[in-house]
Amino acid sequence: MSFDEDDRVVLHDKHSEFDGETGTVTQTMESMFGDTTYTISFEDGQEAGVPEDALEVADDEDALQDENEDESEDEDAA
Repeated sequence: MSFDEDDRVVLHDKHSEFDGETGTVTQTMESMFGDTTYTISFEDGQEAGVPEDALEVADDEDALQDENEDESEDEDAA
């Protein structure tokens, strides 16, 4: 499955600090071999060069869970 810019996705990469987090596709790049990689933006940064097989479509629950975690962190900081 390919992704387009502004798609909400979940990253699955145990070597990334964003593993398991939901982000937004901000850029797609195609290599000279025809492979597509993505740049994903998260609340706290971005991950570039992400292969398609490390991503899955975020369902509404994933997005809501991330938003609720962000709100609780904001409340803790206040």
